[in-house]
Amino acid sequence: MGAAASLTALAPFASARLSPVFAGDAPKKIAIVAKIGGIPWFNAMERGIQSAGKEAGCNAWMIGPTQADAAQQVSAIEDLIARKVDVIGVVPNDASSLVPVLQRARAAGIHVISHESPGQQGAEWDLEFTTPAADGERHMEALAKATGGKGGYIIIVGSLTVPQHKMRADAAIALQKAKYPDMHLIGDRFGCGESVDDSYRTVMDQLRAHPDLTGIVAFGSQGPIGAARAVDARGKIRTVSVVGPFSPGQGAKYVRSGAIRCGYIWNPLLAGQTLVRLGVMLANDKPITNGMEMQDIGALQVAPAQRSILAPKMQIIDRSTIDELVALGL
Repeated sequence: MGAAASLTALAPFASARLSPVFAGDAPKKIAIVAKIGGIPWFNAMERGIQSAGKEAGCNAWMIGPTQADAAQQVSAIEDLIARKVDVIGVVPNDASSLVPVLQRARAAGIHVISHESPGQQGAEWDLEFTTPAADGERHMEALAKATGGKGGYIIIVGSLTVPQHKMRADAAIALQKAKYPDMHLIGDRFGCGESVDDSYRTVMDQLRAHPDLTGIVAFGSQGPIGAARAVDARGKIRTVSVVGPFSPGQGAKYVRSGAIRCGYIWNPLLAGQTLVRLGVMLANDKPITNGMEMQDIGALQVAPAQRSILAPKMQIIDRSTIDELVALGL
């Protein structure tokens, strides 16, 4: 199957109601390219994209590869350039692989916003809800609390080429070495966190190979789910702690059983909404400035020199919050 044929594509969402910004004009076209289509995290993001598109009176939609594949993302962006969209948002699988095609998009007059890819070359702005260092550190602190600061641990990332996951893992390891000398990293990081099955198999292998394994930090929305499934299957819920970001609805049973101790996320629905809201501003030549108020977030932290937009809005997922988050449809 060719790359274009294997994309999960959602038809453009057109609103019958146009906001005053678009009165008399054709609705703007804003397309978001996800890491991977059809998984809970990006399903929630897609709902946010659609709701913000309706709110703004623009055509806003999401497409994504059926697996975490940079070549499929390149193909999707090439198609969007040909369709002459106004704004492309992208959550890269491989930041460097997208640079040429993003540069072509910019040359064609298309605004480009990246997400989960700080410093993305070819993008006009990058949107984040936390810094990689802060997120890596908060997850390591959670793991240290769960394990009593002792034992071996492994780190799972979405893939070895996802920049934010690399930075999160680096920060988590650095914090462990500085604060928790009785903990130790087993092996190197494993790039399987966008697949439940691959994460499950990896953790099963590591549990068999390392009896001293007491903790797992899993980045990538499918990593904690696969890790928890393995820990549960091996009867290790009491002795092996799993922490990491995941979709609450997908991981609820593992939180309730204790197979996942906790995780921290930004709301993917809010991320989709924010990408569209920023895209509307760019499409209409409105400046994005430090301290400006963004709906449902508050003040943005904008660093023009770094082309960075930080929307600080994080949420813990644990037994105290899981029911509420699931009820929100996350």
